[in-house]
Amino acid sequence: MTEMATALSRLSELAIEVPSWAYGNSGTRFKVFGTPGTPRTVREKLQDAAKVHELTGLAPTVALHIPWDKVEDYAALREYAAGLGVGLGTINSNTFQDEIYKFGSLTHSDDAVRQKAIDHHLECIDIMDAAGSRDLKIWLADGTNYPGQDDIRRRQDRLADSLRQIYDRLGEDQRLVLEYKFFEPAFYHTDVPDWGTSYAQTLALGDKAMVCLDTGHHAPGTNIEFIVAQLLRLGKLGSFDFNSRFYADDDLIVGAADPYQLFRILYEVIRGGGFGKDSGVALMLDQCHNLEEKIPGQIRSVLNVQEMTARALLVDTEALAEAQRAGDVLAANGIFSDAFYTDVRPALADWRESRGLPADPMAAYKASGYQKQINEERVGGAQAGWGA
Repeated sequence: MTEMATALSRLSELAIEVPSWAYGNSGTRFKVFGTPGTPRTVREKLQDAAKVHELTGLAPTVALHIPWDKVEDYAALREYAAGLGVGLGTINSNTFQDEIYKFGSLTHSDDAVRQKAIDHHLECIDIMDAAGSRDLKIWLADGTNYPGQDDIRRRQDRLADSLRQIYDRLGEDQRLVLEYKFFEPAFYHTDVPDWGTSYAQTLALGDKAMVCLDTGHHAPGTNIEFIVAQLLRLGKLGSFDFNSRFYADDDLIVGAADPYQLFRILYEVIRGGGFGKDSGVALMLDQCHNLEEKIPGQIRSVLNVQEMTARALLVDTEALAEAQRAGDVLAANGIFSDAFYTDVRPALADWRESRGLPADPMAAYKASGYQKQINEERVGGAQAGWGA
């Protein structure tokens, strides 16, 4: 079997969760642009996500955001999603939009506010039970803007206590994944600013608590693949939020700014045992499509991850290890670079066709008429969007 055939044989293990909110309206702090065909309900979001999976075979589950995707009956929503060919995935909590959380949520100095935030997460676990979800993802906007504004050490203690109460409610097969972000909206200090803080908090909780790594949540120049390698080595990498950034948390299409970085990250995922159905590492997109059409934006995103995964699988690990042992810097770098520069697109097109998928999912979507259909059908009502 050729190296390409070996690499392609493993691609069936690739699954990328898509976020429901990617199909709603989003924008900058200055303007949110509405678009024709935007979903008005979570069911319409699921329809769009199912179209991505239908054309790519890469996106079998959809992450929900609570309360943006709140419904009366999650078991019924789960059944509806299954009828579309997708499942419900990660449940994402939201403690960053209510007025009461102005000075924090799980870290708040007011016990009543903190309890409200804890109760929200317990509600999310109830939703997970009904939806059949494994992961509860927590991202906090908690932090301060000015020195002395609050006691940063006590906030860590309050966070630990809050997370413990949430963790203890998890089911046997459920997990808590704690995301980190080094700034925004807090500017002086953020309560979970880096992988070390997330690791320390989740380590104290137990085996069902993991770290979520968002590729846009790092300072410029950060070696993200090192963090990936370290968290895999420590057995604490639970999930990814894939996106791309030029400056900060831009939430652009993954691989758009630096495809080589995406390749390097996925190489470490594969090398560290984080790839495949049984790895325990969930790959997910977290993006906003402010200018481009949303469904093609998600299709392009999952295809970018697939392409860089295929290239990462092409690295000749035996030759690389030999060059590393010999201290041959240029040979080692050359072996690594050769895999990245290999054009896998024709092979991927053949691979898709062999599985009954369109060779070019982007072209297939354009020709499908689906966008025209939803533009005409989704008239009236309030479009879904960030915060809706």
